[in-house]
Amino acid sequence: MNKLLVITVLVTLLGLSAQGLRLPRQAEDGTPEEPVADVAEADGEQGTLEKLTSTFKGYYDTSISTASSWLDSIDGLKLKEKAANALSDTTVAAMTYAGILQDQVYHILYQQ
Repeated sequence: MNKLLVITVLVTLLGLSAQGLRLPRQAEDGTPEEPVADVAEADGEQGTLEKLTSTFKGYYDTSISTASSWLDSIDGLKLKEKAANALSDTTVAAMTYAGILQDQVYHILYQQ
């Protein structure tokens, strides 16, 4: 279902962009003629595709700036240093208890 929706949106966008594309016509003597400008282009209005594109670019820029500000605030908390310290402390404690356990197993197996 999702693929069908994506294909429909892509075909619609392709149709809208193809509608705005104008190729110069060949005159009878072989020189190209200039296409007649649309009324919307003459008035300075944006087409549907331009509106969609500018809207998506606005959303994209907003999301990028929001993500950048979140990353800056996370860097300010120094989480990497805290995680590294917690890992080193956990490793030291685990190695200590592993050494104790190894000694206990050795003395159980090789009693004197």
